Amino acid sequence: MPLSDEAARVLELERNIGTAICGGDVAFYDRVTADDFVMTHSDRWTMGGAPLLVDDKASFRKRIENGSYVSMDFDANIRGVAPDRAWFSVWYEKVYTKRNGQWMYLSHRTVHALRTGPRAKQSTPAGATVGP
Repeated sequence: MPLSDEAARVLELERNIGTAICGGDVAFYDRVTADDFVMTHSDRWTMGGAPLLVDDKASFRKRIENGSYVSMDFDANIRGVAPDRAWFSVWYEKVYTKRNGQWMYLSHRTVHALRTGPRAKQSTPAGATVGP
């Protein structure tokens, strides 16, 4: 089934946001990110714990400005950032909203951090299925 025009626009925005974040393009980030944006880091919250970190729009903007994000692909796998982390992958959920006719990046939260390397502590909740 072909994508609707709206779905295609959101996917294009997703790719452009990834490129902007990795490229340090804070002007683009500011233009397409909602003022009430929230990013929840780590999947600890899925098991009753507190998230590692929660960013709002301004604090995540600082991460972009200082070059914290250098590698990203759109299958939600981070590879090759550091040799000891080549085994690490993250599943996350992003939410977009349409405001004043423009799609905006509203939130991002980690829902599962798959740890399979030498220091792994699997975070999959009991009874959960790992995989597509």
